[in-house]
Amino acid sequence: MSASNTSPARIVSLLPSATEILFDLGLGDRIVGVTFECDFPPEARSKRIVSTSALPEGLDPAGIDAVVKERMAAGEDLYRLDRGAFADLDPDLVVTQDLCAVCAIDVTEVDDALAHLGCNAEVLTLDPMTLDEVLDTIVTAGAATGSSEAASTIVAALRDRLERLATRVGDLHRPRTLVLEWTDPAFTAGHWVPDLVTAAGGEPVLGRAGERSVGVEWDAVSTSDAEVVIVAPCGFGLDGAAALATEVMDAGRLPSGAEVWAVDADAIVVRPGPRVVEGAEVFAAILHPDHCGAPAPGSARRIG
Repeated sequence: MSASNTSPARIVSLLPSATEILFDLGLGDRIVGVTFECDFPPEARSKRIVSTSALPEGLDPAGIDAVVKERMAAGEDLYRLDRGAFADLDPDLVVTQDLCAVCAIDVTEVDDALAHLGCNAEVLTLDPMTLDEVLDTIVTAGAATGSSEAASTIVAALRDRLERLATRVGDLHRPRTLVLEWTDPAFTAGHWVPDLVTAAGGEPVLGRAGERSVGVEWDAVSTSDAEVVIVAPCGFGLDGAAALATEVMDAGRLPSGAEVWAVDADAIVVRPGPRVVEGAEVFAAILHPDHCGAPAPGSARRIG
């Protein structure tokens, strides 16, 4: 979708990060549908849910991985789109992604649903791979909703925070930092997450900015010489991340002598929206507490 000067009146967001962006742009009253994962800001919970997970509840990371692989191999969807809700809501803008089939409904299913229902909504696809691209999606969303001025203000404030962070950590030792996006099997974080480590004054280990997260053997993790390991499992808040971090640490799977931390991945790391800048700030507090202060208790927890 190209930039537009129009202001869509009825927006469906199929991405938690897009929901956050749209609310930040002051468009909360125009959002009519969201996914079951859209929980920030809290007002998002008042919107109609149009997308749910097809995964069984109560699975551990290994169980989730097994079901995801089985469904993808069979060509089955991991998310269910409520086409009836789409018809009822009659949106004129749908925000979705084509980045990760495990993360959300992709654009192909959305296009098929809109065609089936005869809905003429515009589709905005957001697929950032780096931190800069995450910030650019705010500009893109602003252009698509007639909110370019608000978007520019938001992005300028976020970039100012990153510049101030860079000043604080610029001359400091950069600890080798490994971010785990999944723990069974092990996946190291890619996409924009290595950029968060760099912005925080660390050196990313086993993860490259702008590239997809990749599975690794535990031997590669334990021999990585990482000084800090941050467990940030996709889909998990702080308590869940802390439990998984404790599990892999107690199993002896992490580098000897490394500090081990858990973070609220859903809030500040894995969702490519405005709060990833907070993620960089929390990472900096983990890596450089003497210069950046301790991380807020609700965002990160030292495990070992």
